[in-house]
Amino acid sequence: MNRITTIGLAVLMACIGLNSADAQSLGSSYTSTAPKDCRQIGKPGALDGSSTRVCPGKDGLIVLIAEDDLREIVAVGRNRKAAAEEPAAKVWFAPFNSSETTIEWRADGARPFAIIQRWHIADNSDPDKQGRPNTKAMLVVTRLPPGPVCHVAYVDAAANPNANELARKAADDLARGFACGKDEVKIIGTRGRAVELATMR
Repeated sequence: MNRITTIGLAVLMACIGLNSADAQSLGSSYTSTAPKDCRQIGKPGALDGSSTRVCPGKDGLIVLIAEDDLREIVAVGRNRKAAAEEPAAKVWFAPFNSSETTIEWRADGARPFAIIQRWHIADNSDPDKQGRPNTKAMLVVTRLPPGPVCHVAYVDAAANPNANELARKAADDLARGFACGKDEVKIIGTRGRAVELATMR
């Protein structure tokens, strides 16, 4: 093996090692947004059911959950005021909806850069036996500071058997470079009814 080949192999192995180390530094952890794990802000609306709660997140961030007229918003910030001003706090899906109480935090080492959360979107064209709309599940990928907090990608949970893996890959590949207000939210994988409902205007 000549010297040039040896150097070339050494450079290649170093690149592979760097890529491997980068992949190994990415991981997930989880927090809860269940009411028992959060701080209620004010009193829940007696008539319209509106409510706001602040939940502990990762790396000094908090999660703001606000519900009004059977629709939720989820935003993240250093405090309640900051979270309420983020683009994510101004995104309302048109149909009735709710988010599940487990948040997956994607992080590079100790620093989170995205969250993944499962949402349920009401489908009025698919009523149950009591006439209430069945819901369709979708994963929402949201980018985190530094920079604005906004939705990056939607993954239809029913249409994609590997929805969790797709959402993690979207978070890892897209969130940190996503320009809120400029880039359009990406639909990842196969489109399904949940994504169709969530993108209705």
